[in-house]
Amino acid sequence: MINLRGIDLNLLVTLDVLLSEHNVTRAAQRLHLSQPSVSVHLAKLRDIFGDPLLLPGPRGMQPTARAEELREPLRLALQGLEQALGPAGDFAPAEAANTWRVAAADYGESAVLLPALPRLRQQAPGTRLAVLPVVTSRIARQAEQGDIDLALHTSEEAPPGLRRRALFTERYVLVARKGHPKLKKAPTLAQFCALEHAIVSPGGGSFSGVSDEALAAAGATRRVVLSVPHFLFLRSVLASTDLVAMLPSRLLRDAPELQQLEAPVPIRGYEMAMLWHERVHRDPAHKWLRETIAAAVAE
Repeated sequence: MINLRGIDLNLLVTLDVLLSEHNVTRAAQRLHLSQPSVSVHLAKLRDIFGDPLLLPGPRGMQPTARAEELREPLRLALQGLEQALGPAGDFAPAEAANTWRVAAADYGESAVLLPALPRLRQQAPGTRLAVLPVVTSRIARQAEQGDIDLALHTSEEAPPGLRRRALFTERYVLVARKGHPKLKKAPTLAQFCALEHAIVSPGGGSFSGVSDEALAAAGATRRVVLSVPHFLFLRSVLASTDLVAMLPSRLLRDAPELQQLEAPVPIRGYEMAMLWHERVHRDPAHKWLRETIAAAVAE
């Protein structure tokens, strides 16, 4: 039985960071300590728990089974202590000076942040908003370390372990410039496949997507001649050429130069969501940010 009275709380904070970083040097940087100091902390922790806790491995230090058991209970205990010692009271947006960090692709910027920005500026004029690139493989780690407050992403591809709130369900529509000579009305399947298509490939370079999956199920294929990484660039391409594309419908709200039609086959849409870490779930400021964004998008 470990005697809590004999444990330095700073050691537990060090352990929490080590279990996150798996690296003494990076842990020292986050803790604003020297590397030898963190090594000394680790040695004391090993004595306290009677376990090596972290062992050298090919890709940094690997946690032992005992360390894995400690990871989540330790994190929750430290979070609870932070909340208990933190200032009480409601969040006052008019007096706030927070810097919000939100990870979003250009679609999330346009469909979620743009509608929310006027309300954020009006109600919390002293705050700042930083929009960061969204990389699916990094979201969970960024949220855990506090590098981002929120991520805007599809629910289907959301990393596990994060809190999530669905904002809306998006659907795809066929988009082309107004006056397109081959799209005076919704096309048949054969006409749709004969058009020259463009596609958004966030990862870069792909020439197929969910539309091609739907076409394959119908025994058809289309000709994709352009692949780009960003939705907003593709809008400009469509307005100035005879290329067409299947785009999320919310991107067409402020594009009078473009027309949208129904595709000849049903295309699977997606659910757009906000993602955040458990550590900020009960924070009044963070709750206000989430509610403000959700309310703006709903309108």
